[in-house]
Amino acid sequence: MTKLTDLHSLGQSLWYDNIARDLLRSGDIQRLVDEGVMGLTSNPAIFKNAITNSSIYDDQIRELALQGKTAEQIYEVMAVDDIRAVADILRPIYERTDGVDGYVSLEVSPYLARDTEATLAEAKRLFDWVDRPNLMIKIPATQESLPAVEEALVAGLNINVTLIFSLKVYSQVMEVYLTALERRAKAGLPVRDIASVASFFVSRVDTLVDQMLDERIAQTGDVTEQAKLKGLQGKAAVANAKLAYQLFGEIFGAPRFDALKDQGACVQRPLWASTSTKNPDYRDVIYIEELIGPDTVNTAPPQTIDAFRDHGRAAVTIRDGWDASRSLEAELADVGIDLDAVTEKLLVDGLAVFVEPFQQMLDAIEEKRRGFVGT
Repeated sequence: MTKLTDLHSLGQSLWYDNIARDLLRSGDIQRLVDEGVMGLTSNPAIFKNAITNSSIYDDQIRELALQGKTAEQIYEVMAVDDIRAVADILRPIYERTDGVDGYVSLEVSPYLARDTEATLAEAKRLFDWVDRPNLMIKIPATQESLPAVEEALVAGLNINVTLIFSLKVYSQVMEVYLTALERRAKAGLPVRDIASVASFFVSRVDTLVDQMLDERIAQTGDVTEQAKLKGLQGKAAVANAKLAYQLFGEIFGAPRFDALKDQGACVQRPLWASTSTKNPDYRDVIYIEELIGPDTVNTAPPQTIDAFRDHGRAAVTIRDGWDASRSLEAELADVGIDLDAVTEKLLVDGLAVFVEPFQQMLDAIEEKRRGFVGT
């Protein structure tokens, strides 16, 4: 038993939020799987770091460049190769858990986030190209992309709905999932072989709320008011996620899902994303330790997994402090912070966070491509 398998025994699957070819070749990803990692997520920022900070991809870039491939085509070929390799490593987990775990995620281009039809076409194309049953296609939870999520699920794709910050959007995501399964069931299609997670982002909520609280602390000379504001810091992210889990229980514990469950459908698990601790004053495993519970996933970067391995505490905590979580929104409103507005801003900012590294990665590949072809 390891700290990672302790989590699994409590109903939470730990996924690895990282991918790089050197990790595949060194056996590091296989070792993490052996220790208890149950899946893997990727995004443009992760691929950007993997491709631009290493020469391990250069031979393939040269080969593809000489075939006349564009920078984006080169990226896709390399990403699909890596995703397939990870999927094959995770395949035994997928088989052992009957399709509950063992998934690797591949994200559609962030440039398509506001285009429903293009997102759906891209999701289908990538799913068919990778050709692995334990692939999840990542689609952001924009209003334009949610219809694409529904159609992709109806078509039989496994979907990781990402960039969820608010309870409002999370409710929409669960509605889309249930509607898609009901449409499949009505059409006589199986629902037991469809898997989906809802990636609910955590730490970025604290980052923005804490920044807003800092601004208010700096604006007042009232010591009592400053203490009140400081007392609200570092609480919004966990509270927001716990309320999301409460909502998850209400939706998937209702009769509507029972009808689908009888046909073998699985719940759409909440996946806690952005779980590295950004503030050094906070416990470095806070976004794992405070959000452990049944039917959840936590995808964490290498340093957070290392920290949890070293000194993390595994216990069911997701239901602790629900009353306090509900009251926090009112407390923040009292000091002029609208949590709904915060989460709306984070979704917009989140798209930019993925677009920028994606373009940087394409630019870096293009520079290497030109060096190899001489134009």
